[in-house]
Amino acid sequence: MRESTGGTRQRIQAVALELFTEQGYERTSLREIAERLGVTKAALYYHFKSKDEIVNSFVEDRLRRIDDLIEWARTQPATLTTRHALISRYAEAMFGGELPSVMRFFEQNQTVLKSLSAGMQMRERMMRLANELCRGDESPQAQLRATLCLFAVHTSWFAIRAPGITEDERTKIALDVADELLAKIADAD
Repeated sequence: MRESTGGTRQRIQAVALELFTEQGYERTSLREIAERLGVTKAALYYHFKSKDEIVNSFVEDRLRRIDDLIEWARTQPATLTTRHALISRYAEAMFGGELPSVMRFFEQNQTVLKSLSAGMQMRERMMRLANELCRGDESPQAQLRATLCLFAVHTSWFAIRAPGITEDERTKIALDVADELLAKIADAD
């Protein structure tokens, strides 16, 4: 039975992600991705013309998830309860299921991502999300705390080095730290 186009794209993304994380984005070629998949480079080209397109496909999914979170947050009151819910939803949307491997790729390839348009779009969305986390308290301290909440979730993937820690435990620790920061942001009047 023939594999669907969507299934093939997902397999390409999975293998590319694996190679980009193992070797780094710059040291991975389309030829290597095709070889690991067991397809020709032409077959790979049918779905993605470049490594940038593959990375953009990862980022587009993340951007869509962040946009959904931002839209949800805008409909909620600017309270600590909303902030807690937003950072929890963010952690779930970004790190549930197979998604931690994508975040590891982002962490390990930050230099490359900064130069790609996808990376710049991701940065812009993260700033918008941070703005939602501190909506109602426009102080510089609140802006920094909101941004650090997002980093607490992100950096937990490489900053917490305790052996044997589960992803659920790692997420809980990150959210506990984020919640400590959120508690110091004032609610809107």
